[in-house]
Amino acid sequence: MRIAAASKFLALGAVLALVAGCAKRGDIDSTGQGIIQFRSACPSVAIPANIGDITLFDPAGSKDAAAIDVVANITDLRSTCQTVGEEIQSQVTFVVNALRRDAGPARSVDVPVFSTVVRGATSVIAKRVTMVRLNFAEGSLRASTPASSTAFVNRAAATLPPEIERLITRPRKTGDADAALDPLARPEVKAAIQRTSFELLVGFNLTPDQLRYNITR
Repeated sequence: MRIAAASKFLALGAVLALVAGCAKRGDIDSTGQGIIQFRSACPSVAIPANIGDITLFDPAGSKDAAAIDVVANITDLRSTCQTVGEEIQSQVTFVVNALRRDAGPARSVDVPVFSTVVRGATSVIAKRVTMVRLNFAEGSLRASTPASSTAFVNRAAATLPPEIERLITRPRKTGDADAALDPLARPEVKAAIQRTSFELLVGFNLTPDQLRYNITR
């Protein structure tokens, strides 16, 4: 599964190191100017609530427990991220597991899985839906299928504006007028960080009825 927008993707985020070198998150800067923080260039990866599983009924219109035919869920969500030229490539892998009601003959079931990139927690930049096939062996109640999704974004768009980066990384010492002020709390800094914050979300592409079932069951 490959996600791509017409103009590629916008930023996944900017690498931000308040102090350079081989320091670790949470270390105290040796100059006494603060605590080291890092912000990854890669998107956060998650399965949103209520769409990580899907229930299929037989007959399809029923919602009775006795009519549950197949239940599937997404597990083992993992991600890798690398720079490829002027783009950042983010890939997620996951496993779709399923349990069917009857251990009957061999059978295949297709379930719709989506992956989407969200910018600033509100704007959907791109979405892709693909069918994942689950193959139940004869006499088996369970089936599993690995799947993956890849997103590409423009690396240049992942960079915070220089003036914002200077606000964040400028050394501050005890006694400075703004020493106690958190630059990350400034509205212009928060807005810039939000614009360069991205999520790669994976879940089942549920119908309204299926989503309602997941929420209310």
